[in-house]
Amino acid sequence: MISEAVIKRLPRYYRHIKQLADSGVTRVSSNKIASVLNITASQVRQDLCNFGGFGQQGYGYDVVKLKNELAVILGLDKEYDMIIVGAGNIGRALAGYRGFRDDGFFVKALFDIDPRCSSINGIKVYEMDFLEAYLNQNNVDIAIIATQKDSAKSVADSLINYGVKSIWNFAPVELEVPEGVTVENISMSESLYVLSFRSKNKQ
Repeated sequence: MISEAVIKRLPRYYRHIKQLADSGVTRVSSNKIASVLNITASQVRQDLCNFGGFGQQGYGYDVVKLKNELAVILGLDKEYDMIIVGAGNIGRALAGYRGFRDDGFFVKALFDIDPRCSSINGIKVYEMDFLEAYLNQNNVDIAIIATQKDSAKSVADSLINYGVKSIWNFAPVELEVPEGVTVENISMSESLYVLSFRSKNKQ
C-alpha cells in the first residue's frame, strides 16, 4: 500500500518534471530532482520505485516519459468535469483559475444560495435549488465546496446523496464522508500557520 506521504509528494514530482519538459530538458537525475524538492535522492528513487521506477542507472530519468507516467499515476490522462458550490470570493477565484483546464479539469457550473450574477468567467451560476436536477442530468466527477463553515456539511451530504464521489473542500471545516466517497480538505489557515511557524523559527 502506498503511504500518504508518498501520495502527497507525487504532485510535487509531476509539477517539477512538467516544468522541465516544458523547458526542453530531456533527462534529469534523482539528485537534481531531490535538490529542487528539498528531499534526498534515495527518497526520490524509493518513491518512484513504488510505481515501477522509470529510471536508468547512469542516465537518470527520461523527462517526457516520466511526466507521462506520473500523469497516468495521478489520473491526469483523462478529463474531469467539476462544479463549484459557493460563488463567493473563493468560488469565484477557483472558477477563474485557468490552470485547471491545462490539466484536464473543467468547471462546468457554479451554485449559490443567492446568486449575484448569472455567470462568472463564462460559467453559468445556478441557484442551489437546481443542484439535484443538474446532477441528475450531467456527469460531475468532482464537486468543490467553497461555502461558509456552517453549511459545508449539509452541502456535502446533498452532493453525496445525489451521487458525487469526489469532493474538494475549501470550507474551514474537516468533512467526514462515508466509505466510497473521497474528500480532500483544504485548510488555508493551516498552511498559513505552518508558514508562520517556519518564519518564526528562522529568525
